[in-house]
Amino acid sequence: MIRRREFITLLAGAAAWPLAARAQQPIRPVIGFLSSYSSSDAFAQRLLAAFHQGLKQAGYVENQNVTIEYRWAGSEYERLTALATELARRPVNVIATGSSSW
Repeated sequence: MIRRREFITLLAGAAAWPLAARAQQPIRPVIGFLSSYSSSDAFAQRLLAAFHQGLKQAGYVENQNVTIEYRWAGSEYERLTALATELARRPVNVIATGSSSW
């Protein structure tokens, strides 16, 4: 028969096990991606492909070891401030932006 103290110790250990398992999992970084373009814009797609390629060269692959949160202004430039503020309030590690200079 299990004594009360042994039972409490066993119960406490069982309750702590999921916390310990969760603590051992690496935290995945989050990138906020902000663009003035629409996600369907041809230039935006080329920009995004280059962004993903650069991440891959640095050892990051979306949904494997990095999460990316996208915000697209769809050429409504007045939305950029609100979208940037929204990303800044999220738990992102960095915000990436891209634009054309030509």
